Amino acid sequence: MDDQQWLAQRFEQHRGRLRAVAYRMLGSLSEAEDAVQETWLRLTRADASQVENLGGWLTTIVARVSLNMLRARQGRLEEPLGPRVPEPVIDPAEGTDPEHEALMADSVGLALLVVLEKLTPAERLAFVLHDVFAVPFDEIAPIVGRSQAATRQLASRARRRVRGASTSPVAELARQREVVDAFLAAARDGNFGALVAVLDPEVVLRADRPAVIAGASTEVRGAREVARRAVEGGA
Repeated sequence: MDDQQWLAQRFEQHRGRLRAVAYRMLGSLSEAEDAVQETWLRLTRADASQVENLGGWLTTIVARVSLNMLRARQGRLEEPLGPRVPEPVIDPAEGTDPEHEALMADSVGLALLVVLEKLTPAERLAFVLHDVFAVPFDEIAPIVGRSQAATRQLASRARRRVRGASTSPVAELARQREVVDAFLAAARDGNFGALVAVLDPEVVLRADRPAVIAGASTEVRGAREVARRAVEGGA
């Protein structure tokens, strides 16, 4: 086994944690994968023999990369498709059945991710690393460019906002799954009335960028219009 293969093997041992950190920072599976890939590239350019704690080093790098990506995203002047919603994690136990490829979340829950979207990038990083992954503040402080005391305050503010959220992530996840199951069943059966009943009257269906490029409407508003799109197979 050459040095590159050995390094790749070591990296793979940490990939799951790195992906989890990046996902909680970015709320996007594709962006999380990009952050992990960038972390790997930085590792290949570094002198790994000088890294005593590879796991800690990789966590720091993926956190920095994710923080920069988050700041760049929030610094954009426009978001043409409206407010950003975190991407759910697809439950691997359900395979590739399209009926289950909707609003399935991992243990962090979509409700918590929605709250995290409201934090500043620095608050989000401090909260995610310390409260979720138990990274000490003395390691977080250099990443956000603050003192340890200031970093503690970032995490504290984030914690108050998370705790102040009105919906429990666990309860919200269960509710989401019930609604998704009802929606998918009604769509499968072509039951227009049942679809309208399960949807919020003010529901908004937003197309992702590939769909818009392919000619789909940017958004569809109202329960009846969204239900009609689902019945027609366009949802």
